[in-house]
Order: sequence, then structure tokens, then C-alpha cells
Amino acid sequence: MTETTINYIKKSAIFFLFSFFFFISGQVMAITVDYSEEIDKIQKQIDEQQKSIKELKNQEEVYREKIDLKRKEAATLKNQLSILSDQISERELEIKTKEEEIKSANLSIRNIQLKILQKKEEIDLLKNDLKGILQKINQYDQKNYLEIFFANNSFSEILNHSRYLASLQEKLSYSAKRVEVIKSGLEEQEKNLRIKLQELIGLKNDLKSVESRLVTEKQINQTILEETQGAEWKFQSLLAETITEQQEMESDIAFLEKEVRKKISEEKEKQAEAMEAEGNIVFSWPVPLERITCSFHDPDYPYRSWIGEHSGIDLRAAQKTNVRAAASGYVARAKNGGLGYSYIMIIHNDTFSTIYGHLNEISVQEGEYVKRGSVIGKSGGLPGTSGAGNFSTGPHLHFEVRMKGIPVNPEEYLL
Repeated sequence: MTETTINYIKKSAIFFLFSFFFFISGQVMAITVDYSEEIDKIQKQIDEQQKSIKELKNQEEVYREKIDLKRKEAATLKNQLSILSDQISERELEIKTKEEEIKSANLSIRNIQLKILQKKEEIDLLKNDLKGILQKINQYDQKNYLEIFFANNSFSEILNHSRYLASLQEKLSYSAKRVEVIKSGLEEQEKNLRIKLQELIGLKNDLKSVESRLVTEKQINQTILEETQGAEWKFQSLLAETITEQQEMESDIAFLEKEVRKKISEEKEKQAEAMEAEGNIVFSWPVPLERITCSFHDPDYPYRSWIGEHSGIDLRAAQKTNVRAAASGYVARAKNGGLGYSYIMIIHNDTFSTIYGHLNEISVQEGEYVKRGSVIGKSGGLPGTSGAGNFSTGPHLHFEVRMKGIPVNPEEYLL
């Protein structure tokens, strides 16, 4: 074997090794940043939790169906306590469900973070790969074809160099495209991460809301037991009293809506200066917003089956929190119910009025004009205290917005 042939074989081997190195560099890189096993493990945990969540939701549905059936039955103490018991059980399941959903969301976030880390490392390694390729190409660019020709002993060796340069350029093109693809995937995963983080915040807020409802339902259960002492006749007596009080209030409000607006329409100049403008009126929160414990027409309102729809929203507020007028207007009713239900009604214009219930103290008089934000009384609702009324669920403010006397959802008008 001639020396020329041996040199040719050596140079060809070197060329092959260089090509092989650049070919496997991507494979080595993939091994370096492979999180697949951990990602798969977490995904299995997520799948298991999803099964658990589905089972819990099925159990919740069973309780909901039982509650709906019992609500259609007669309003008895036994039935009401049974409904509350089922609601408490349903709420406890709902809390477990939310906790599982939070765990699942946390695992999903971890999975996305691993995918992001994997893609970032892959991009970094690809960039290093590109740098090496560019350096090799640059070395060749520094030589002219005559140098390459005189540095090699045969045309075959020159051809091998050309092939090697072509393979480098091909690798360069592939790596550059790969970087763009991975960057696109990285952006998608970062977007998914932001969505999941927002979802996690929402789930945690939902959990707090459900926990709050559970506390309220347990309080209601305790209140009913204490006020009735387990006697059906006492329950029926309180129920009749509550229904009568509700009907009287509705009749009173309907009458006052007409009378006060009639009086206002006769005072044109004063109305123009004082009353809220017609149209898209916006109301201020009457107490600092902490939490809405019962929403408008809430399907879980405990007295819905025998008193009717919840006509406003219940705002959590400590006993004797300052209650402020949601907008300017005239006090049409300021009823002190003693140990019964105390409330204030304010007429704002020809369309809107607001009602503030379970008041422990009233500091305005009927016919008085109040400005937005003025203190009109103090909140109550603590069972057995002034203004709370029967079956109160604890310290809170009941707040209503009415349009032409008809209750509407206050959340749509509150600023």
C-alpha cells in the first residue's frame, strides 16, 4: 500500500469522524436534557387525580339530586335539617374536589416548567452546536481553492473536503431551523404556564368561597336547632312569621316605590339637583368587599324552597360595620324591626332603588336625602341581635338593587 493511499485513508477517516461527531451531537444533546421520564411520571399522577376528581363530582351530583327532591317536599323541620345535612356533605365533597384540582394544577404547572427547561437547554446546546459549525465553516472560508488543491494529493481528497463543507452547511441549516421550531414550542409552553397559573389562582379563590359556604351552612343548621329546640311547632311558627314579614316588606316596598317617586316628580327643581341621573347608573359597594356569601338567585340558598329566590347578595361584614349609601337618593323606608328584620330602602331616580337588610343600627330617617357614601347605619345579622330577623346566617349585609321595583343582580351595577 502506497504512502499516498495511507494518507488518503487517514484523511478520509478524520473526515468521517468529524461528520459523525456533528451528526451525533444532536443525539447527545437530547440525552443531556431528557426529562421525559419525570414528565411521564407526573402525567400519570395527573391522570390518577383526574379520575379521583371525576368520582368526587359524581358523589356531589348524588347529593344535589337528593337535595332537589327534598326541596319539593313540605317545609318541615326534619326536612329542612335533612337538606342542610346533605348540603354540608356536598360542600365537604366540593372542598375535597377543589383541593384535588389544585394539586392537579400544581402538577401540570411542574410538568410545563420541566418542558420549558428542556426546551431552553435544547436551544442553548443547539446554539453551541451552531457556534462550532460556524467556526469550522469560517476556517474553510479563510482558505482559497488553490490552497486546498495544493494541500491535498488527489482530487478525491479535495472532493472529500467539499463534501465535508457541504455537510457542515447542511447541519447549520438544520440546527437553525430546529432552533426556530423549539422557540415556537417554548413560547406555547410559556403561554400554557401563564394560563395554568391563572387557573390555579381561580381554584384557590373558589376553595375559599366553598369553605365560606360550608361555615355558613353549619351556622344555619346550628341556628335552626337553637331557635326551634327541635320542636316542629316552633319551626312552623318561625317560618310563618318569616313569610309574613317577607310579604309585608314586599308590599311596603311596592307601595313606597310609587309614593316616593310621585313625590319626587312633583319637586322638579330639587330632583334635578339632587337625584342620580337616569341611564347607566353605577352603585358603590355599601360595605368594604370581603366576600359574597350568597349570590343573587343563588341555587344553594337554604330557604329558597319555602321563602323564595334570594333577591339580592349577602356581603360578609363584621357586626356593626358602617353601611354606606350606594348612590345618592331619598330614604323611602327605615324600618327598625327590633329583634325582627330591620332594613333601609333608598330611591335613587325614576328607575332604581336599593335595599340594605339585617341592620343592627339605623342612622337615617324616612324622607331624608342622602349622598353617595353617607353612613346610613351599621350591619348586623348576628343571630338573636337587633335587626337580624329569624334564621339569620351570621354577621353580614343583605343588599338589593331594584329596577322599577323588580330585584336585579347587584353585581351587574356595582363599581
